[in-house]
This record gives sequence, C-alpha cells and structure tokens, in this order.
Amino acid sequence: MSGLKLFRADTTNGGMTEVMPHLAEVEADVQGLVEAHIETLLGVRFLASEYATGPVHGGRIDSLGLDENGSPVIVEFTDRG
Repeated sequence: MSGLKLFRADTTNGGMTEVMPHLAEVEADVQGLVEAHIETLLGVRFLASEYATGPVHGGRIDSLGLDENGSPVIVEFTDRG
C-alpha cells in the first residue's frame, strides 16, 4: 500500500490538498486520536481507556467500547518499534 495517498477537501479553492503522513511519537498519541474518533472510525461507542481487567488477570484493555449490538469491542495498540 505504499502508493496509497490521503487527501483533504480544500474548501477555500474548491480543490484537494494531499495530507502528508507522519509517524506518531508514542502509542498514547495514536490511542488518544482513535478514542476521540472511535465512533466515526469503527462505529463503536467509547466507554473507557486503560480499563482494568481485575485482580485475576491483572491486565488492562487499551480502549473499550460497545458496538451497535451492545457487544464489547476491545482495541489494543502495539508499538512495532
């Protein structure tokens, strides 16, 4: 997908402006952006960030939401670096 480009509608001149990609500095930047727009991106209602899974499992869910059927949706973010 290296040839895939992203554009933004430019309302000032009726044209299009290419959006230049950039890497996020930290995972939390991406997580915050996804959580802020999770309903638009995934059709999911956001519930919680860093949701604790309880004392038995002792973990956390990065982002937790509900889909249109009320089923839980878990989004985990991973740093590939």
